[in-house]
Amino acid sequence: MTTVTSDPWLTPVELAAMFAIPVETIYAWKYRKVGPPAHKIGRHLRYRLTEVNAWAVAQ
Repeated sequence: MTTVTSDPWLTPVELAAMFAIPVETIYAWKYRKVGPPAHKIGRHLRYRLTEVNAWAVAQ
């Protein structure tokens, strides 16, 4: 059985707007593996809001 959550997914553009940083920084974080956990959905990069918030608190 699959659990469906209502946790929203953020695009790199939305994540950059959330932190008021350039989108290029988001892609650099993913490349260097230093930012919030990223997920590939098909060919799209997405971030779970709860994981982003948890990562931000841990910083």
